[in-house]
Amino acid sequence: MSKRHPVIAVTGSSGAGTSFVKRAFEHIFYREHITAAIVEGDSFHSVTRNEFKQRSAVEPNFSHFGPEANDFHSLEALFKSYGECGKGKKRYYLHNDEEARFHQERLAKMGVECTAGNGEFTPWEDTESNTDILFYEGLHGLVHDTTADKKYGGYNAAQYVDLGIGVVPSVNLEWIQKIHRDNKERGYSAEATVDTILRRMPDYINHIAPQFSLTDVNFQRVPTVDTSNPFIARDIPTPDESFVVIRFRDPKKFNIDFPYLLAMIGGSFMSRRNTIVVPGGKMVMAMELILNPIIHEMLMRRHG
Repeated sequence: MSKRHPVIAVTGSSGAGTSFVKRAFEHIFYREHITAAIVEGDSFHSVTRNEFKQRSAVEPNFSHFGPEANDFHSLEALFKSYGECGKGKKRYYLHNDEEARFHQERLAKMGVECTAGNGEFTPWEDTESNTDILFYEGLHGLVHDTTADKKYGGYNAAQYVDLGIGVVPSVNLEWIQKIHRDNKERGYSAEATVDTILRRMPDYINHIAPQFSLTDVNFQRVPTVDTSNPFIARDIPTPDESFVVIRFRDPKKFNIDFPYLLAMIGGSFMSRRNTIVVPGGKMVMAMELILNPIIHEMLMRRHG
C-alpha cells in the first residue's frame, strides 16, 4: 500500500453495478479537484475478441473471469509501480470502431503507430503524469493466487490496493441483469447467455468471488421482489425494488461514522456491527457519503 500514490480498485462482474461506483468516484474527483489515472479492467485481458471466440469454442470453461484469458502479472506490476513512483504501464481494449479511430488518432499525435482495430488492444503506454490516484474498475482489482504456477498463478494484485470496493448483486439478480443486457446490447438469446454463465462458473467461484473477502467495502444489491427463477424474469428489479447491503471489513480503518450515515440516509438501518442497509434508490448517495471522507483522508495523508 502507498500513502504517496494511492491505488483504488472497484471490482465486480459485468452488470454488477460498478458503473454506479465509477459515477460516484467521478463526482468526488470533480469536487475535490483530484486528477486520477483511470485504468480499465478489460485492458488486461490477454486475448483479442477473435482469439477469445476461437479458444472458447474448443475449451469448455475458457472465460474472461480466469487467468488463462488475462494478464494478472501485468496488472500486479502496474499497481506495484504506481504505488512506488506514481506511474506504470497501461493500455486500452478497443470495444468498437469508434474507440479504435479515437485511439489511433490520439497515438498518432504522440508519434506512435497504432493499427489495432475493434476487439484488439492499443500498445502499452505510460500512465498520465502528475496524477493523485490510480483508479481501476473491472473484474480483477483484488485478484490473488498463491500457487507456484509461473504462467497462470503466483500473482497478488490485492496487496498493493489502498482502497478496495466490491460491487456484487445477489446471484439471481446478477443473472437477470446479464440475460437482459446481453439480449438488449448484443442480441444474444437467453439460452446463449445461460451457456456463458455455466461456462464461466468455475472461474467465478475460483477467481471472482474470493476477491470480495479482501475488499474494504462491499455494496451488495438485494431485490425485494421474487427473482427465484432468473431465467424467465421479464424485467430487471428497479433500484426502488431492492436494498443495498454495505459491509465494511474493518470500519475502524477508515473511521466510518455509522450514526452520521443513519441520520443522512433515510430508511437505512444496521444489520450487523459492520453492516448498514440502505434503500436501493439511495445507493449512489450512500456511496458518495461513505467514499468522500475516505478519499479526503487519503489525500491528506498523501500531502501530509
